[in-house]
Amino acid sequence: MALLGNLRHRPVRRLVQLYLGLTLYGVSMALMIRSQLGLDPWDVFHQGLSELTGLSFGTVTIGVGALVLLLWIPLRQRPGLGTVSNVVVIGLVVDATLALLPAGGPFGVRIAMLVTGIVANGAATALYLGAQLGPGPRDGLMTGYVARRPGRSIRLVRTVIEVTVLALGALLGGTVGVGTVAYALAIGPLAQFFIPLFAVPEGTEPDSAAPPPGNPAPATPAG
Repeated sequence: MALLGNLRHRPVRRLVQLYLGLTLYGVSMALMIRSQLGLDPWDVFHQGLSELTGLSFGTVTIGVGALVLLLWIPLRQRPGLGTVSNVVVIGLVVDATLALLPAGGPFGVRIAMLVTGIVANGAATALYLGAQLGPGPRDGLMTGYVARRPGRSIRLVRTVIEVTVLALGALLGGTVGVGTVAYALAIGPLAQFFIPLFAVPEGTEPDSAAPPPGNPAPATPAG
């Protein structure tokens, strides 16, 4: 699979934006984990696998991302620089941030961590999508599947995938709670608000692997 990513236009801005977004995404995940109030569906799955295997959360995130990326091959999807970076950077950052953030704490602090994590996740999503250097592996799996089967609803496919990973993660011991619901309700509007702020200006050549700048659907590390 050839790496997609046209860096002829504003390469410095786009690379800085990409890696800032991926770093912020990893930090936002760590904040939600430390809040202990619930995670987004994919992170419930990652946490459940981490509990099962004894591997760090970031290691599991990288491993799952790599496996999902392999599923792009039969779908004839091609990754961008942002796609491959998504797999590696987010996992490394979340582990580093978890090592710095203490677990537990007063309930008010945990609420603040959750809210900050969700808002930061929306901004991070807009930053790395706006760089137009490739979607996250999980979003690419979803859009690639729908592209191969045009009659399928992208919303339905996304819902089925996320409900499935949420259920598996919960069975494995991942944290499901008020944060899970809050994330589901807030991430779409947050991404829709932030994406126009960070989209590459008009007149660029958009990368074929990237979603249109106006697309409010968030990516998972994730990307």
